[in-house]
Amino acid sequence: MPSMMAVREPRTLYCGFDPTADSLHIGSLVPLLVLRRFQAAGHRPIALVGGATGLIGDPSFKAAERQLNTPEVVADWVAKIREQVSQFIDFTGDDPALVVNNLDWMAQSMCSTFCATSEALFGQQYDRQRIRSAAARPRRRRHQLYRIQLHDSAVLRFAELYHRHGCGLQIGGSDQWGNITGGIDLTRRLHGGQVFGLTLPP
Repeated sequence: MPSMMAVREPRTLYCGFDPTADSLHIGSLVPLLVLRRFQAAGHRPIALVGGATGLIGDPSFKAAERQLNTPEVVADWVAKIREQVSQFIDFTGDDPALVVNNLDWMAQSMCSTFCATSEALFGQQYDRQRIRSAAARPRRRRHQLYRIQLHDSAVLRFAELYHRHGCGLQIGGSDQWGNITGGIDLTRRLHGGQVFGLTLPP
């Protein structure tokens, strides 16, 4: 990681935080500290808050289905998470960090754009063992799962951030390896982007 931070040309990187509660948990500490170190080395971090994920539910792959939240509740959680993130990375100055809410583009997304990416995305996602296991669950939970995996996946987020902000690096816990590599593949297919991933210990 030190060699990555020492590159001369500033890079844009991101880490995702889903508003499934009114506060981040301890598992977010290491990614936030890594974003902070990258910013101190002259790079631009993006904190992606998954407002769309908070609205349509987050597949936890547990037996019980997660309760969906209202737009007002999710908006409040997004604001609180932004405030917490601001304690680690700087949103002021000449080249400030960014907080991006994926609801901003998900609300504007067109069916044609969705269809253009869904085939490649679904093939990657469905091939994973835990997705196949979840598909055996009752119908409603399967629909929730596919809404997430096709329409709001971390795979699609990476491609969107590359397109909008030139983001070339995603960081995340080692449990996000599949999403990160899937995002790399999709971004290269859609945009020809040279993008990378960095996983962190849990």
